Amino acid sequence: MQTAIAIRPIKRSERLVWRLSNHWLLVFNVSWGAFVIAPWLAPFFMKIGATGIGNAIYSVYQFVCHQLPERSFFLFGAQPMYTLSQVGAVWPTDNLDVLRQFVGDADFGWKVAYSDRMVAMYTAFWVAAIVFVFIRRRIPPLPIWGYVLMILPMALDGGTHLISDVLAGPNFGQGFRDTNIWLAQLTNQALPASLYIGDVFGSFNSWLRLLTGALFGLASVWLVFPYADATFNEIREALEDKFKRLGQPNKRA
Repeated sequence: MQTAIAIRPIKRSERLVWRLSNHWLLVFNVSWGAFVIAPWLAPFFMKIGATGIGNAIYSVYQFVCHQLPERSFFLFGAQPMYTLSQVGAVWPTDNLDVLRQFVGDADFGWKVAYSDRMVAMYTAFWVAAIVFVFIRRRIPPLPIWGYVLMILPMALDGGTHLISDVLAGPNFGQGFRDTNIWLAQLTNQALPASLYIGDVFGSFNSWLRLLTGALFGLASVWLVFPYADATFNEIREALEDKFKRLGQPNKRA
């Protein structure tokens, strides 16, 4: 007499993992998109008087960014960015922890909840992830040496900014990366004076932070996503083989 073999039903966790392996890029892009967009909503909520929500966004994003106002974009104000002296006129302080708490006001406009470098880095990461959806079968992973070369500019820019701020000490905002006297000498002051000094949009520092941040975001997706996609493909194929062995072909997700 032949004994009947009981077919084990597919676990919900297995079905969930299979669906995630099919749609991981969609899940990531939606989630990361919300992360990228939320800081831009903080000024909107402050503008309409929903300060509780706006301040909550500022509080959450302080863990991923310094939020220094002179290196951040502002919405609903006279300028997209302000100099340290302009911020100091309405928010005088020598304490960096206090300085980063300035979110703006009705006249000044309201600060985006992360700095211009983070705007470039996280947005480029998101855009590259969306583009990857369409080229995922045709692009190999970025070699490690290529990744190092692409993130090196941000490491140099961010590192020299940090050194400049530390060396400036109580004279914050007067470091060698704030005045950029070295750049003026290097170019024989051939460029507009506004390009050399400070961090406002259009300055050398601002352009460098935007470009190096975007390069970092692009390089990170190029390095990681091909490997992640291959891993999720392996997981999906292994689960589909298991489903067939159990006599329960997978359903369309």
